[in-house]
Amino acid sequence: MTDGVREIEVKYRVAEPAALVRALHDRGAVFSAPVRQDDQAYAANGWSYGQSKAGAAFARLRTENGRHTFCVKKPLDNELACAEHETEVLGRAEMHAAILAMGFYPTMRIVKTRRTARLDHMLLCLDEVDGLGAFFEIEAMISGDRPAAEVQQDLDRFARSLRVELERSTETYDSLIRAALSVGV
Repeated sequence: MTDGVREIEVKYRVAEPAALVRALHDRGAVFSAPVRQDDQAYAANGWSYGQSKAGAAFARLRTENGRHTFCVKKPLDNELACAEHETEVLGRAEMHAAILAMGFYPTMRIVKTRRTARLDHMLLCLDEVDGLGAFFEIEAMISGDRPAAEVQQDLDRFARSLRVELERSTETYDSLIRAALSVGV
């Protein structure tokens, strides 16, 4: 395990976003205004789709409201339980070149509109992902050695308690987009 902080999440395809927002509002969650996020995902040279993501490093370059952030995630227990390091950068093009120089290659572009809310220790994200539709993510930042699967069970239990139609996904957006493109959706 790790002594650092891990981002652990669960993700769901959402049939009726308005019903989800109402259910969360009833629990005290107030969503932010929507923001547009333009993400370029990267994988380390030598990794390819079909291989396990556990233990591999992945990078992301995000632009939101004219600000750019660089993030490296390393899935630990599963794709949605990662050690994560993120920082703001000044130039997207320059950072893209640096990421390539570090031995990463671009995989998928993920463009989405995101609304967020905080509830207890959870960050709630309602995403409209271009080419995929509506998704709901619940993220928790966890320190210590608590197993990711246990945290994900707790987050899933919360999601199910909302009593709205949700279809759980264990894949990241880049994998979902790649799968959608391969079947022509």
